[in-house]
Amino acid sequence: MLKLSDVSVRYGMYEALSDISLTVEKGELVVLLGANGAGKSTIFRTISGLNKPVKGTVEFNGESIGGRSASKLVKKGIGHCPEGRKLFPAMSVYENLRMGTYAVRGDKKETARMLEHVYDLFPILREKAKENAGSLSGGQQQMLAIGRALMSRPKVVLFDEPSIGLAPLITEQVFDVIQEINKEGTTVLLAEQNANAALRIADRGYVIENGRIVVSGTQDELMQNDEVRKAYIGA
Repeated sequence: MLKLSDVSVRYGMYEALSDISLTVEKGELVVLLGANGAGKSTIFRTISGLNKPVKGTVEFNGESIGGRSASKLVKKGIGHCPEGRKLFPAMSVYENLRMGTYAVRGDKKETARMLEHVYDLFPILREKAKENAGSLSGGQQQMLAIGRALMSRPKVVLFDEPSIGLAPLITEQVFDVIQEINKEGTTVLLAEQNANAALRIADRGYVIENGRIVVSGTQDELMQNDEVRKAYIGA
């Protein structure tokens, strides 16, 4: 469904990604593990059309999408829940959710159905629909960011560090919802430093260091890999 082949990305003279190759099949939940600054967000920005690769190809459902605009890729079915949430703090919860439909305006009934689905996933957002997003707690803001990404009815969602700054109990709740989203049929690529939580719900994973993929494998293979355990799981 999603395929990167030998992708390299530069910021000026700095090579942020070097020959990155990875695949995400339809229906999978794949995790991308790596330390802060390893290149996870750059991969997501490249898939979403925010960065242009200087080398290699990005394919979605067999079509080359490298260099396409972000708005066109949202219409094709790529949703992005960015690191840091990137909400509109002065706008209401409801208005932030509606912004998720901006690039895919269309069937009002389908939009209303998706809004109800988001409220069912995160009941607190229904309660706070008229409140400004900036007034929410960190966990509630992360829920809103996830809900906004879902409003475009994506085929695949890129979740970039959804556990940052969250208490353990809220982190568990967020990961449970991501797993539920995947079980409902949405493909997921999840970038995380919290390897324990991410691998618990993943089918497969990749480890990225200094802009390169250094390890890949199934959930069990990564959990049993000594280097992965020492670096990311703390065992």
